[in-house]
Amino acid sequence: MAANAEVEAVDFESDGEDLMDDDGLPTQAPAPKLRSAITGGEPGSGGPRRTKGRGFREETSFERKDRLAGRDFDSVASNGGPGPLRSIEGWIVLVTGIHEEAQEDDLQTVFCEFGQIKNLHLNLDRRTGFVKGYAMIEYESFEEAQAAIETLDGAELLTQVINVDWAFSNGPVKRKNVRRRSRSRSPPRRRY
Repeated sequence: MAANAEVEAVDFESDGEDLMDDDGLPTQAPAPKLRSAITGGEPGSGGPRRTKGRGFREETSFERKDRLAGRDFDSVASNGGPGPLRSIEGWIVLVTGIHEEAQEDDLQTVFCEFGQIKNLHLNLDRRTGFVKGYAMIEYESFEEAQAAIETLDGAELLTQVINVDWAFSNGPVKRKNVRRRSRSRSPPRRRY
């Protein structure tokens, strides 16, 4: 920096407004009152309170049941117990244990023996580009999907054993005579 450089001095003049209170703290303007989306209108306006969304209406359980009783809701019919469920388009089979270098053509050639495949999804890992290890295959008819499951469950595809089962089911298969333990058991005590 040059020794003889001119320095311009800035003089700050307040325009009559004192920026400091008598306490020495800066003054703050009061926060503006906001319009509420729930109550509607200005706060303290005394107008009727409007509410938006669910959960604001005072309703007894009897009134709610009465209001919902006349409606016809869609439901999934269960045919008396656990079992496979049909998706909207067809019967979907889940194939797990697929080799990471498998391609759609490999699955297509193996699974087309049981019927026409409507849809085949073989998901890839974004980071590596390899197969994630599972695929979903959709058949038109129940019999085609059932035949594929019975034949290919435990089969070998590209040197790896694959598991084939229904993608959607009604619930777990209930087994009889299964002992349920609520917690882990310690080994029996030794008595000397």
